Amino acid sequence: MPNRTWLTPGTHQRLTTELAVLTGTADAETREAHAFPVIEDKDAREARVNRIQEILKDAVIGEAPPDDGVAEPGMIVTVRYGADPDPETFLLGVRDRADADEIPVCSPESPLGQALIGAVQGEERTYKAPSGRMLTVSLVRAVPYGSEAAEVP
Repeated sequence: MPNRTWLTPGTHQRLTTELAVLTGTADAETREAHAFPVIEDKDAREARVNRIQEILKDAVIGEAPPDDGVAEPGMIVTVRYGADPDPETFLLGVRDRADADEIPVCSPESPLGQALIGAVQGEERTYKAPSGRMLTVSLVRAVPYGSEAAEVP
């Protein structure tokens, strides 16, 4: 089975539009309406086009994962780090550039995201931060993106 990428509908639309702008297939109104960074360097532009195409190739758009409390892409997760009493809530999904859906995003490919995949409520996991430190994270809850239970206070 191919490596599927979970995207919010807003992220899918933003990436599709950016791809059209970068490849010159967007109409003038679309180009003017969106403030994507101008990439003058041909190699950098080609790399960005390839990155977007790779993300979109096997994308799952907004399809809610099962509401089983298991952390996976497409879930809004709430976690606690070590002994810190303050939880953090974010979406496990594509974090490609700025997110337009007004919720923090953690990539499933990041060290934290990899540590959380498959965790169940109350489970504690460790992961290696980019600094090299080993950190502990506990899954407080995981609910599908877009569900009423996913509303972030």
